[in-house]
Amino acid sequence: MLFDRRSLFSGAAWAWLSSTFGAKAAKAKGKGIYEELGIRPVINFRGTHTTIGASKVWPELHAAMEEASRSYVSLDELQDAVGARIAKLTSTETAFVTTGTAGAISIGTCACVAGKDPQAIRRLPDVAGLKNEVIILKQHRNGYDHAVRNVGVKIVEPRNLEELKAMCGPQTAMMYFLGGTSGDHAWKEVFPIEDTLKITKAAGVPMMVDAANMLPPWNNIPKLGAMGVDLICISGGKHMRGPQCSGILAGRRDLVEAARANSSPHSDSLGRPMKVGREEIVGIWAAVEKYAKLDFEALDRENERQAKYILSQLSQVKGLKLSFAPFDRTRKVRRLVVEWDEKALGMTAADVEKRLWEGTPRVAVLRHAGQGLEFTCFMNDPGDEKVAAARALEVFKG
Repeated sequence: MLFDRRSLFSGAAWAWLSSTFGAKAAKAKGKGIYEELGIRPVINFRGTHTTIGASKVWPELHAAMEEASRSYVSLDELQDAVGARIAKLTSTETAFVTTGTAGAISIGTCACVAGKDPQAIRRLPDVAGLKNEVIILKQHRNGYDHAVRNVGVKIVEPRNLEELKAMCGPQTAMMYFLGGTSGDHAWKEVFPIEDTLKITKAAGVPMMVDAANMLPPWNNIPKLGAMGVDLICISGGKHMRGPQCSGILAGRRDLVEAARANSSPHSDSLGRPMKVGREEIVGIWAAVEKYAKLDFEALDRENERQAKYILSQLSQVKGLKLSFAPFDRTRKVRRLVVEWDEKALGMTAADVEKRLWEGTPRVAVLRHAGQGLEFTCFMNDPGDEKVAAARALEVFKG
């Protein structure tokens, strides 16, 4: 059925659209919106992974975002106001709502390369004649530093503080530092963030910290702000439980303002496709205000309770080796590691993961770095652990 412009806005057209796509119509048929689409929801024991939705938005955010959607507003004025509110909580000069941490990284890099120069902004990712090098420690390279590279810069990798000093020069746009990296890596001794920041400050090179893995707790973020980190990139749609497609770029006013000039709603900029709507801006503001006041120890106790429940249930299965993965450097994440002799049990980790995913209810887990699986108890509703444990027992005993 096709509509011309006039008939599209007729009562009949709206009725057709509503009956076909509306959530109320789906409910009237006794179906949820995902069931209407033929999609099965997931019980998430994988963690804050974007591929399965990362987190659940705080229920009270829906009303704020709906209200924001009902009026037109200047996006620049809204970013000004929300940025000022968020900056008080991040201990930075100002802040800007972005499309997730990756969006913050990308437009933050644009800011350090092109600044507010309209001609330079228009040219990116052509960086000829501009500062065109970004320093990243080899141990900090990851799949998300593509957000840095897509600006067109060259990546250089120092091996120690002396090389870092030597690499900081007139061609250096910024340094990208990955916060919250887990494990006992030698780089923590070679590149402590405080010493690294002293060098970049002395050289006039902005330091950007990717803080996506530094939540919870919230106080990790204002600590970075108080240290004088130039740019901080934060995820809004993970443990913070803001809108899925939101993030924050906080830091020095001149750099954040330059990032805004390189981003939507300003046309002919590399960041123009990274559009953030008024709904997301208001939603993440509400999320930050709530998140900064949470009792993170109480949240962790609930995560620990769920992890121990699954452990107690799986201990019924002979041949399973159960342990907890070490915490990240800056946050607590409860990860139950389940390992076994695949030949003895006749099942590989891939087999078990697939059966958990394909069964009912559907459970998502993570493949362990070595052998086996991980149940990440981090973003789960009370009772999810009972579902996951029952399904796992069904698979292992079956």
